[in-house]
Amino acid sequence: MQMIASALSTHPILAFGIPSGPDLIILLVIVLVLFGAKRLPELARGFGQSVNEFKKAKDEFDKEVAKPTSTSEPAVVATTPVMSESHGAASAPIKDDQKLV
Repeated sequence: MQMIASALSTHPILAFGIPSGPDLIILLVIVLVLFGAKRLPELARGFGQSVNEFKKAKDEFDKEVAKPTSTSEPAVVATTPVMSESHGAASAPIKDDQKLV
């Protein structure tokens, strides 16, 4: 267990941490220069929509996984009705005055 903790503390990506303070301001200025002020709201809107879609998909997956499975229910089989010879070959077309409302 100690070996895992020591390996994580020396990982180069984890050494930098999350940017905050002046680092965050510098990153925001760089993003503003690269994309421009008009594109930033569009990018933020698209990012927000993608986060919402991800949350919806995660919730649907969680509901599907948590749904109880029952093996005692009978399986429903779709069948097509078979027309016997005693009913005739085809029914007569319905005229306008015979239509049911």
